[in-house]
Amino acid sequence: MASFIFFITKTTRIKPTTRPLTTTLHSYFYSSLRHQTPPSLQPPPEPKKVAFNVTAHGVSWEDPYHWMSNTHDPDLLNYLKHENDYSEAFMSDTHDLQSSLFSEMVRRLPHQISTPPERWGPWLYYQCIPEKKEYPMLCRKSAVENTNWVQSMINYAKRRFSNEEILLDWNEIAQEHGYVHVGTCRISPDHRFLAYTIDTTGEEQFLLQVKDLQTGTVIPTFRVEGVVSVAWAQDSCTLFYTLCDQSQRPYRVQYTTMGSNPVSNVIVYTEEDSRFCVDITNTKDGKFITVNSNSRTSSEEGTYLHMIHIHTILLFFKEHNLCFISNLDGYITGVLHDRVSDVQFFLEHHRGFFYILTNLRVGDENGSLDGNYYLARCRVEDVQSANWEKVIVPAKGTHIQDMDVFYEHLVLYLNKEDSPMICSFKMPIQSNNGKEMEIDDLDPWRFPMPENSCSVNPGSNHDFMNSVYRVVLSSPVMPDIVVDYNMSTRTFSIVHQEDVLGVSSKPRQSEAHEWINISNSYFCERKEVMSHDGTIVPLTILYSRKAHKMCESPGIIHGYGSYGEVLEKSWSAERLSLLDRGWVVAFADVRGGAGGDPSWHKNGSGLHKLNSINDFISCGKYLINEGYVHKDQLGAIGHSAGGLLVAAAINMHPNLFKAAILKVPFLDICNTLLDPSLPLTVLDYEEFGNPRIKSHFDSIMKYSPYDNINRGTCYPAMLLTASFYDSRVGVWEAAKYVSRIREQTCSSCSGSVILKTNMSGGHFGEGGRTGQCEELAYEYAFLMKVMGQLDASERDF
Repeated sequence: MASFIFFITKTTRIKPTTRPLTTTLHSYFYSSLRHQTPPSLQPPPEPKKVAFNVTAHGVSWEDPYHWMSNTHDPDLLNYLKHENDYSEAFMSDTHDLQSSLFSEMVRRLPHQISTPPERWGPWLYYQCIPEKKEYPMLCRKSAVENTNWVQSMINYAKRRFSNEEILLDWNEIAQEHGYVHVGTCRISPDHRFLAYTIDTTGEEQFLLQVKDLQTGTVIPTFRVEGVVSVAWAQDSCTLFYTLCDQSQRPYRVQYTTMGSNPVSNVIVYTEEDSRFCVDITNTKDGKFITVNSNSRTSSEEGTYLHMIHIHTILLFFKEHNLCFISNLDGYITGVLHDRVSDVQFFLEHHRGFFYILTNLRVGDENGSLDGNYYLARCRVEDVQSANWEKVIVPAKGTHIQDMDVFYEHLVLYLNKEDSPMICSFKMPIQSNNGKEMEIDDLDPWRFPMPENSCSVNPGSNHDFMNSVYRVVLSSPVMPDIVVDYNMSTRTFSIVHQEDVLGVSSKPRQSEAHEWINISNSYFCERKEVMSHDGTIVPLTILYSRKAHKMCESPGIIHGYGSYGEVLEKSWSAERLSLLDRGWVVAFADVRGGAGGDPSWHKNGSGLHKLNSINDFISCGKYLINEGYVHKDQLGAIGHSAGGLLVAAAINMHPNLFKAAILKVPFLDICNTLLDPSLPLTVLDYEEFGNPRIKSHFDSIMKYSPYDNINRGTCYPAMLLTASFYDSRVGVWEAAKYVSRIREQTCSSCSGSVILKTNMSGGHFGEGGRTGQCEELAYEYAFLMKVMGQLDASERDF
């Protein structure tokens, strides 16, 4: 983390969009109970069937759409084209509505977007999206010594800086290739080189390039395909990076030296076990480069110390039973700690000590653990012995989730009673003679935050010597705020708050401690919903105080529930187009996602995956039973693994939902996990189970969306989106699911199931700021159409 990590706008994948949103509005009667294919539409496409038998654990079943997994089959391309044509015809009467929604969303966008500059050495780094541009530019300007910081910020906001350097322009790359995803950017410690990775196909095959910032040219002799993460050594010439294998698993660490002719690539480590991925980064002080080899849920503590000619030390956490220590004379091998299931380690360095955030219970019988993290440390020379001192063990009800280290301060991210919290401590932490300390024993400063904050994300915070910690705070009713916390003076200031035209205004300079929210117009509340087994599930509910009508409003519920990931609930100006029309927007934090402690993920994954689905169903029923949403007007949205959640819930309770949007959804889970050659399959065994194991197979087959479609049943209207070059979720998953829905469910209802495939993009679809608005306008128009809201949608607009 000594290399600069840039705060990037919500756009990460970019592809210009040119489809116009101009045609005539056509309205026709739509049933408020069930959907029928409009008489003006041709029948939905009917793909071919090819006999294919699948057998597992003595069970056999037919999969006539298996052929779709061959993306080179011209019949697949033809079928996807017909589905796109059908979707266009189905949505033809919403074009004016899409145009109206799109215009609303664009009008709320600032003419230009900028991130506040962060100082690193002699430079101020920032990103901006200039006026009339779609995508970000990474920029820097010289930092002027002894300049008033507030005045510098004012000058920056007014674009009065001189000698701006554009280091990387997403717009130029998008124009050249038509599609771009910038994966990572890292500036060398001497600020001369920029290492960055780009994907120009959507397949997430990233190309590593290095730009010489002194000459402004990309080094032509250095191009490496299949790179995921990169890290600079302290000499600013040695660049470490990870390479992917054929299944897109980062498995190898190499390094090269800038200026070598020819470029030489030295292999540092290769992870042979297909269950584990390697990742590489720097410790905050830049003295160590850490290489981590982790599965989804565990990492085994080991070290690989590699002294190269510039005396940079490489520390390696690896996933086997051996650790390796090297010096200039060779390698010494020893055992540090055996792998323990569900145990993880995260490491930083501070003045000769390694600080280790882990959930390993050292000293307990068999290394048992309760899943919660504590902070330990050891001297660098003692890392092999695992002779660790427990520094901070949180009190019951408080959970450590992350850490960051500075020269004079330690920052901990906490969760206390399901609420996010950040605190800092003075460093170095004095030894307590082996006695475990709780957080309050160290006189922490708890960072002041708004009461309604739902997401807390760190800024770059690249400068190890800094005493100011930057975070981005957000909630459904609070535009994103960039806040600087001065850990030395224990004061804070608002650096920037996102401006939403026509809705909010930036705080004046005299209001440096005021958060601007719009809770006077939009109400956000957190409810506790009892699931099927008595577990309490958090449900966040958002609606307009003016437009919402109890028991009458339509609503949409979001869910994800996988990989221990946080469900995105941050501010979205585009969402106002639903709220202002009376819609309720809800977020269900079901098991399997992030929770107060690691058990929330564990209890919704693997053999416990049905908990996630039942949690989601319970939250949907709550919205209806409590009158937030009309009983026939509830929709659901799931992205990727969230699509699995929503589709499985629909199979179990199809009458609960009126509509659903499944975006690049993971639907054919059993067949996919039975094929270990597919990207991510082996890695996903820990999350969903390995169907080659009988108990796992039985569990997966209880909820697999593709395998549990109810024959002859009325299903809700559904919009499925897919991307042809998606390497995470194959395009065939959505295509197979739609084909089976059409074949097995009510023929009238299934006509309102549409598939829209991006034929040139990847897993994350469109990315330009107006391109995102266009995509959302399409989705919102679909919801309004199938909910019977076409006529009412433009009332008072």
